[in-house]
Amino acid sequence: MFLENTFNQEEKFGWIEVICGSMFSGKTEELIRRLKRAQFAKQKVEIFKPVVDTRYSDERVVSHDENEILCTPVPSSANIRLLANQIDVVGIDEAQFFDEEIVHVCNDLANKGVRVIVAGLDMDFKGQPFGPMPALMATAEYVTKVHAVCTKTGNLAHFSHRTIPDDRLVLLGEVSEYEPLSRAAYYREMQKDREEKIRREEEIEKAETNLKAEKNQKEQKITDSPNES
Repeated sequence: MFLENTFNQEEKFGWIEVICGSMFSGKTEELIRRLKRAQFAKQKVEIFKPVVDTRYSDERVVSHDENEILCTPVPSSANIRLLANQIDVVGIDEAQFFDEEIVHVCNDLANKGVRVIVAGLDMDFKGQPFGPMPALMATAEYVTKVHAVCTKTGNLAHFSHRTIPDDRLVLLGEVSEYEPLSRAAYYREMQKDREEKIRREEEIEKAETNLKAEKNQKEQKITDSPNES
C-alpha cells in the first residue's frame, strides 16, 4: 500500500513515485488523485506530458474515466528541467514516451527537494519493458503497480494487447486498439497473432507469385505474337 511521505521543510531532498501498469489500469487516475491532493494542500504543482499524447486534450491530462487536470505538453524531458522551477510537486504522465534523459531529470528534481510523481506503461504491446520506465522504477522510492481486469478471463491484467495489425512501437489508442489481458490470455492471443501474421504473409507471397506469373504470361504472348503472324 502506498503511503505518502511527509513534507519536511528542513529536508532538502525530495523523492520519486512511479505509478505503472497496463492500459486501462487506472495509472492516470491515480496520478491525478495524488496531484489534486497536493494542490488542495496549497503546494506548488506542475504537470507535464509528452506532446504526442493528444487523445483527449492538448493541455490536460485526462484519465479514461474523464477525470482531468491542467498540464504543460513538452517535446522532450529537457523542457521539464527548464520549466519546473520553484515547484513542490511535479507530475509526469505517459513517461514511457519520453527519452532516456527523463530518468536524470526526475532524479535531479528529487535531489533538489521536489516530489516527483510519474505514471506510465511498464511494458509495450509486445510485453517488453517500455522506454525509460524500468530505470525510473529502479531509482524511485515508491513504485505502485496497478492492474486492469482481463477482458478474456476476468482475472487481474497487466499486459496491453494490441488488437489491430500495426507493429509501430508508439501507437496512441483506446479500447478499439488495445485490451488488457492476464498473462495466460495474452500468451494465447500472441499465439493467434503470430499465426495470423504468418497467414497474411503467405497470402501476400501467393498473390505476388500469381502476379509475377501473369506478367510472365503476358510478356510471353507479346514475344510469341510476331512469330504467329
